[in-house]
This record gives sequence, C-alpha cells and structure tokens, in this order.
Amino acid sequence: MGPSRRRLQFHTLAGKIESDRMKTNGKAERIDLGKFIVADPKICHGKPTYKGTRIMVWQVLAMLERGESWDAIRRAWDGRVSSEAIAETIHLARNSFLDAQGRLAGKSAELAAR
Repeated sequence: MGPSRRRLQFHTLAGKIESDRMKTNGKAERIDLGKFIVADPKICHGKPTYKGTRIMVWQVLAMLERGESWDAIRRAWDGRVSSEAIAETIHLARNSFLDAQGRLAGKSAELAAR
C-alpha cells in the first residue's frame, strides 16, 4: 500500500512556516513544529516530515483521510511513525485551520468568506 499522492493544504501552518523559516541572512532554517514533526529545508524541500525520517506529514494525513487505522499507519511505516506522532499530526492539522474556540482561523476563514 503506497501513500496517497493527494496533497492537503493548511494555510495558517504553511504561512507560519514561510514567515518563520528565514534567518536574518536570508537563508532558510529548520523549524521544530512539535516533538515529532520538523520542517527542514534540507529534507524534502522543507515539507513537514517526522524527525529522523523522510516521511512527510501529508502522507500520514492522507492515510487518516482514507480511514486507515493508527495501527495500519504504524505498520505501513515500519513503526517509524508512532501513535504520539500521529496524534501530534492531527493536533497540528486542527490548529492550522481552527482557532481555540473551534472557529475557522486565518486564511481558512478568509477563504470560507468568499
């Protein structure tokens, strides 16, 4: 079973990554998005991945979207994506388009208003 090619966009998170990733000298730098997830311009062109792997977060999100169980996801990636990492993935995805009260946030709200 191969990960889906469909990509998901999370506007608030993507915007934060782009604005926070530049050093004062104009070079991109690694951003730890959580305990398990990192955006490093030297790994997978800066797409969020699981630390120590080249497994991209969008791949696990696509598996969750298809209804695959956490056990199936862990097995598909030979245990390199833990339950805690999957939970962090969901948390970051939720926070990328919802505010603390569960309302659309940032660019997600702007897009919904159109």
